[in-house]
Amino acid sequence: MDFDTIAAISTPLGEGAIAIVRLSGDQALMIANKIFSGQDLLKVQSHTIHYGRIIDPQTNQMIEEVMVSVMKAPKTFTREDVVEINCHGGLASVNRLLELVLQYGARLAEPGEFTKRAFLNGRIDLSQAEAVMDLIRAKTDRAMDVAIKQLDGKLSKLIHRLREELIETVAHVEVNIDYPEYDDVEEMTHAMLLEKTSRISHEIEKLLAMAKQGKILREGIATAIIGRPNVGKSSLMNTLVQENKAIVTDVPGTTRDIIEEYVNIRGIPLRLVDTAGIRETDDIVEKIGVDRSRQVLKEADLILLVLNNHETLSDQDRQLFDLVKDLEFIVLINKSDLPTKLDQEEVERLAGSQPIISTSLIEEEGIEDLEEAIANLFLSGQLETDDLSYVSNVRHIELLKQALIALDDARAAIDAGMPMDLVQIDVTRTWQILGEIIGDTVQDSLIDQLFSQFCLGK
Repeated sequence: MDFDTIAAISTPLGEGAIAIVRLSGDQALMIANKIFSGQDLLKVQSHTIHYGRIIDPQTNQMIEEVMVSVMKAPKTFTREDVVEINCHGGLASVNRLLELVLQYGARLAEPGEFTKRAFLNGRIDLSQAEAVMDLIRAKTDRAMDVAIKQLDGKLSKLIHRLREELIETVAHVEVNIDYPEYDDVEEMTHAMLLEKTSRISHEIEKLLAMAKQGKILREGIATAIIGRPNVGKSSLMNTLVQENKAIVTDVPGTTRDIIEEYVNIRGIPLRLVDTAGIRETDDIVEKIGVDRSRQVLKEADLILLVLNNHETLSDQDRQLFDLVKDLEFIVLINKSDLPTKLDQEEVERLAGSQPIISTSLIEEEGIEDLEEAIANLFLSGQLETDDLSYVSNVRHIELLKQALIALDDARAAIDAGMPMDLVQIDVTRTWQILGEIIGDTVQDSLIDQLFSQFCLGK
């Protein structure tokens, strides 16, 4: 498959020790060689790095002092010739270098186009390509482990195996229908077909059973901290983040806006949101913050409801319990270092079966208990990434559900005694749906949409 040569900055914008401009395509070496003063890049060995200078051929002016990596096809990420020019990490220098590369024949890469070429050139399948972005976006070590396993092809191998079983089954049915005179081909009975489809359904069900944990690792748990003003919400945020992200004062209503931060709780990424204290107020700015807080509640996977151990339960506290009664929440009774005035029995009654944790955020006590409660609530306390593939991608989960429905339809047709050629339609549909996960039966428009979500240099 022939493509033009693309280029992009592959390192984050901003000041740094180095920046990298990456080129990929048949003309990558020639373009880089036009502006490189050093060894002849067209003659060097593959997978070597070379010191030299970037020179503007028109003015003969030195642009940068660089190290150039040369990687020749097909043993590259894109299976094309790839050149990576390492320059000093400044906005001006790297942009000037990119402009020069584009001036001498390269085209600016589209978002995700390097990975898209790796897919189109057959180096990786679509699920592995999506794992590249998961790896970039991973917030914890466990999330990174899951992405690496998917990038390594663990999910792909399983999907390929299931599709092979399905297509062999379809082929067996077709041989029986088209060539009934062949005595040496075993007849595919309804019982045999039911056994095969049931086994594949079981494999897909196992994948979907892990989907909740995989999705949590990939996207994190949207967690809202709520409570009356001045009960310790911002202190909790700062304790978990280990930074003073939120302003902590004795003045109620200090937090006027939504503060978000990712934190790592036992390998689980929490997208932590410190909300404005929910109360009735005449302050226009604070009222906007309270309205936003109510919206956050609707979108949260987990609520941390903070109460003050040193105060009696107020009507506002009871209203908060009413707001979260149908949601997953954990009650934190803060300021446990102060004398207790809170009615514990009423709190237990309002909390129902939800966890209650006693904390003293000044002393940083109770945080381990909170972490354990979160792990138990969402992951039954354990998460083993060495097991099979955690299906974390929403697209994959939806396709697996569709495949399961198609297999259910096939089994229903078998139970109803339908002819084999009609049952085969649902089995073939399952094969096609699973193919969309790895990109074997996917439309070009979907491919373009998926890779458009990637960063520019990837």
